[in-house]
Amino acid sequence: MARLDTILVKTASRCNLDCSYCYVYQGKDTSWKEQPKRMSLATIDHLVKRLVEQAELQDIGFAIVLHGGEPLLLGYNRLEYLLKSLRENLSSEDYPISIQTNGALLNNKFLDLFSLYRANVSISLDGDKETNDLSRLTAQGNSSFYDVISAIKLLQNHKDSDFLFSGTLSVIQLESPAKKTYDFFKSLNVPSMDFLLQDGNIDRLPKGKSSLLSTEYGDWTIDLLGEYINDDSPIRIAFLDDLIRLCLGGDSIKEGKGSQKYGILIIETDGEIRKNDTLRSSYDGADFFSIREYISDTSLNKVLQSEEFQDLSNLQCKTSDICNSCSYLSICGGGMPLYRWSDKNAYDNPSVYCSDHMVLIKKIKDILKDNV
Repeated sequence: MARLDTILVKTASRCNLDCSYCYVYQGKDTSWKEQPKRMSLATIDHLVKRLVEQAELQDIGFAIVLHGGEPLLLGYNRLEYLLKSLRENLSSEDYPISIQTNGALLNNKFLDLFSLYRANVSISLDGDKETNDLSRLTAQGNSSFYDVISAIKLLQNHKDSDFLFSGTLSVIQLESPAKKTYDFFKSLNVPSMDFLLQDGNIDRLPKGKSSLLSTEYGDWTIDLLGEYINDDSPIRIAFLDDLIRLCLGGDSIKEGKGSQKYGILIIETDGEIRKNDTLRSSYDGADFFSIREYISDTSLNKVLQSEEFQDLSNLQCKTSDICNSCSYLSICGGGMPLYRWSDKNAYDNPSVYCSDHMVLIKKIKDILKDNV
């Protein structure tokens, strides 16, 4: 029986930034233009009802992620209504709520609200001003850096900071050396940092990657690993911790690595139930279910038990013959589906980052062999 691990809620379908690498607004998908700008109170009611139904069917909780666009564009009053409704029905212990925000709209009123209803905050920031300005600008082309730094300071100065501030999330910018990036986030004293690869696939190489065999991102992450393991008081890096755990025979706690499958659903601002929205970078409509279901009249469990969702779940581990013969498969998992896409073979390819994964995993294994 399929279960729900993460529900990602698009509280707002627009954004106050215009990031050049965004898979929603800069990618092939255009369906966001048809979405209401903000989730309505009626849709919030349907959402909470469906989540409570699903909670009663599972013997394990699930994560609730508020996302967008920019989730704070939902506005204070509707966010309060949403969080209050969730917390009246779902405990913080079993149903953690997290908010992924660019931080530009964050203020103490929002933070007090998140503290009250036990919702933590992750801030999107790529590095120092020079690095962040490579991609994360406003629609008017202005820097968002100082607004984000102000948001981080607000989080750090809040009375409930230890709970509220979960850390930062960055997209790797090869122009900024890993040491510079690590040192910057350490200077901010963030509780953790995590990194995403640039979007790309077999037909469309990621920014800065010269070929399928090149290892620019592998080399960058190896440099990051060196900073991390040689630091006497390191700032936790989630994706490196995951890889190290897998190399030691443990399990991943995030999708995209290892052999675990994760039940992930997306709820759009109009209440439509969608597949993992990272698939949008493959082709327009890649995240649609063949039958367009809405939480107003369809339970999440109906979607989770469908054959199409099972196929989607299998896609997380479905790999090419090349991957199936690779000794690193149990660690890299074949890579995220969005990185495996090609018009010719769909998702039946090694990741566009295959060579990068291999050099990084080999480096981790060599370090562990020498030190464990």
